[in-house]
Amino acid sequence: MYLFALVGFALTGAAVYVTLPPSQTGIHFVHDNAQSEHRYLPESMGPGVAIFDYDNDGWMDLYFTNSGPSDFFQPKQPLRNALYHNNHDGTFTDVTLKAGVPGRDFGIGVSTCDYNNDGWTDLFVTNYGHNVLYRNNGDGTFTDVTAKAGLDAPGLYTAAVWFDYDGNGTQDVFVGHFVEYDKSKERDCSFAGVRHYCYPLTYDPWPSRFYRNNGDGTFTDVSQQTGIGALMGKTFGAVATDVNNDGLLDLFVANDSVPNFLFLNKGNGAFKEVGMDAGVAYSADGAARSGMGVDAADYNNDGYQDLFVSNFTRERFSVYRNRGNLTFSDEAGASGIGTATQMYSGWGVKFFDFDLDGDMDLIVCSGHPDDLIEKISSTLTYREPLLLFHNEGGRFVSLGPKAGSAFTQHYPARGLAVGDLDNDGFPDIVIANSGDAPLVLHHAGTTNHWVGLDLKGLSTGAVIQWSAGGRVRSRLKTAGGTYLSANDPRELLGLGTATKLDWLTIRWPKPIGKTDRFENVAVDRYYTLKAGGRLE
Repeated sequence: MYLFALVGFALTGAAVYVTLPPSQTGIHFVHDNAQSEHRYLPESMGPGVAIFDYDNDGWMDLYFTNSGPSDFFQPKQPLRNALYHNNHDGTFTDVTLKAGVPGRDFGIGVSTCDYNNDGWTDLFVTNYGHNVLYRNNGDGTFTDVTAKAGLDAPGLYTAAVWFDYDGNGTQDVFVGHFVEYDKSKERDCSFAGVRHYCYPLTYDPWPSRFYRNNGDGTFTDVSQQTGIGALMGKTFGAVATDVNNDGLLDLFVANDSVPNFLFLNKGNGAFKEVGMDAGVAYSADGAARSGMGVDAADYNNDGYQDLFVSNFTRERFSVYRNRGNLTFSDEAGASGIGTATQMYSGWGVKFFDFDLDGDMDLIVCSGHPDDLIEKISSTLTYREPLLLFHNEGGRFVSLGPKAGSAFTQHYPARGLAVGDLDNDGFPDIVIANSGDAPLVLHHAGTTNHWVGLDLKGLSTGAVIQWSAGGRVRSRLKTAGGTYLSANDPRELLGLGTATKLDWLTIRWPKPIGKTDRFENVAVDRYYTLKAGGRLE
């Protein structure tokens, strides 16, 4: 196990996160962004990272995406994605080839799911080219079933979000598409004779796709029927959540340089796009911003899901507070996020409770997309800092160096995932860097207590409520979010100083629809739960 003292952050002011080097973790993956003098657009987009348990041993494993062959890039040596098995002792072993998940085409992002309800988590890799659906065989190996599943349409894909939009018990998938692109459509954004990566405004938008799970290993493209495919966007991030508490999962999509989308689930197999009316399509002054990473959570504990978007430099990141009437107000200024993020280009983002006090805090990673930005700007840098924010009554306060040494340095960050890598109940962080090694941050511990829930079966959309020390909290289990990445699917419930969980309820989503209740739950341990079952 990790040999770090579990000190109380709130009491001692000690660093929250400790950086773990490759020599300690065994993670020697380095992303190749295929960078060329032509500065082709996909070079600047990846990579993503997934935290998930592929072998059902109760420990979180890691998967990183990498670049690969395309119409603009032919690697001199084969490149591959990387699957790392968790050895239960703080180290990881590369099992990519053994598992059969090296990827193909030009890798961008990754999502996880159990699309066939067999109890084993599958992998879905988004690419420039053709996406890849890897079915988990349950024996440590995977099989590429993309073509058979009907998910092999070509394009430049980014976010993939798995959720049951029609309540029939199978996971459907939204597959976000960026711009209309191939090598022939590459733009020349030279400055002083030097090529730079182009701002996405120079490319044409393109519709994303939505696939209904047929329940037999195949999918049907229902992009037009659902309304998803009728809109032209430039999708980077997406999250499935329930913005109006009607029990139906909606979809929020961050677009780059065009308005964001909020797809309201109508419950009849279709969505209605309400982003403009809801106040989440544009900035407060009516400008379309460069949405990249997204997340959803109830950060102010009023019972409604709020939304977050990381944007481009000088745009401020968005904190959309849900008013409870299908409208939102951007609280970037009042929350403190606006000032703290004004000069950064944000990517991966996650609401999570790092100090386990019951309130949702926030982590954001950043990095300018143009690696040559410092040659044309005296105020911007290619590498940018990580930001860890503590939620103090709905206002987010950056911890700065108090978060750890990693937060005093700058990175070319893209994907971000949060999860408990060593099962100690404290959320760790993995950052996937463009053209560089990933960053693994180990939580140094806190004196606060917790309960971990591993909800089995179809659980996205479940509403979790709990009471500890007389204080009631609620959480919706969302899907997707961050940027090109997948978080630990387990839920960590922060209890503060309470030494027991007074009561816990889980209201399961349709088609289950029932509620389980438990009382006097012991703390500081993980539980697994199926609907109607016992905490085990």
